[in-house]
Amino acid sequence: MDFDYPPSAEETRTKIKGFLADNLPPDWPGIGALDVHEQREFVAEWRKKLYKGGWLGISWPTEYGGAGLSPLDEVVVAEEFTRVGVPMGSGNDTFSISMLGNTILTWGTEEQKQYFLPRALSGEHTWCQGYSEPDAGSDLAGVGTRAVLDGDEWVINGQKTWTSAGMEANWIFALCRTDADAPKHRGISFILIPMDQEGVEVRPIKMMSGDSEFNEIFFTDARAQKDHVIGRVNDGWRVAMTLLGFERGKDAAIGPMGFRNELDRLVAMAKENGKIDDPLIRDRILQAHETVSVMRFMGYSSLTKFMRGDPPGAESAINKLTWSEYHRTVTELAMDILGPAALVAAGRGPSNAFRHDSKGAPNSTNSWQTVFLNARAGTIYAGTSEIQRNIVGEMILGLPKEPSIR
Repeated sequence: MDFDYPPSAEETRTKIKGFLADNLPPDWPGIGALDVHEQREFVAEWRKKLYKGGWLGISWPTEYGGAGLSPLDEVVVAEEFTRVGVPMGSGNDTFSISMLGNTILTWGTEEQKQYFLPRALSGEHTWCQGYSEPDAGSDLAGVGTRAVLDGDEWVINGQKTWTSAGMEANWIFALCRTDADAPKHRGISFILIPMDQEGVEVRPIKMMSGDSEFNEIFFTDARAQKDHVIGRVNDGWRVAMTLLGFERGKDAAIGPMGFRNELDRLVAMAKENGKIDDPLIRDRILQAHETVSVMRFMGYSSLTKFMRGDPPGAESAINKLTWSEYHRTVTELAMDILGPAALVAAGRGPSNAFRHDSKGAPNSTNSWQTVFLNARAGTIYAGTSEIQRNIVGEMILGLPKEPSIR
């Protein structure tokens, strides 16, 4: 197998390395070395530089504000950013650009593309995701938030929960039931709702790690324009599955690099406290190394499909299942390497509440302890491990559905 990138992609790599050299200090250690206040300031300024330099929406057409490059170029840029330890944008850009933006490119009307895409890149619109609900559990098709058409507007009532970074957003894309009599996978519409209105309330949720990255969103006669439905009315399930594919697809090619950085930190910590000489610890480190390597090659497979322009499919469930289960296991290993010291959260905490800490982060017990706690949630958010196994079994292996208890 040939894992070399074509010359055009390497040209992009040369350009982005030049951009990084021009905009980062020569001794840049990675964003993880900054304290929380410094990180916020850096990300705010860094995003401005990315927007000005044309490094947001890299594979989007130029008529919508993108750079007009290929999906492979976008992966190359992400690889270089991960290598030096800088973000691809602000935290909400995952929702605004990677998820919603690409979904609008796939399903949106020309008017929707012209209006929403440039505003997502500029940061005028900052997005969050309204999928999960308290009464729907892991059954996303069971959403009960209602949207009723009133003239030229949708009137929305209901509740969303586990809304990541909802307190930072001014728009939310939400799955709403628009036909109560249709089968549950039908009768759902994908609606874009402004949050800066009286009928939308955001309440932070305190996690066991102490952070409040998740939120509850309450809609009370909130309103959205009639033409702010992406795709067809009552066909939002198809749109939602496309978005979930974008959430997981390209990430499979990039995510393993971050896990590799984290594993390198873990090995360094084991060397520092002498646990590297424990044969059981060494065996578990080897298993972690093997899993990260497997994820990397799985990422190449996803990248091949991504480059062909094929829509994300059910195989993205394998990637999500692999990394989330791996991270729960490797953070348990980190706790065992720390030993009794893991009981005391000392030093600086992690840069974010999701996945691993950032490149340059210190091997503090506070960082590892919080990441350990957050890793439990990784097997739940964006689709539980049980749901991912069902997807693999039914849609890839062709196994029958589990018997219904009803």
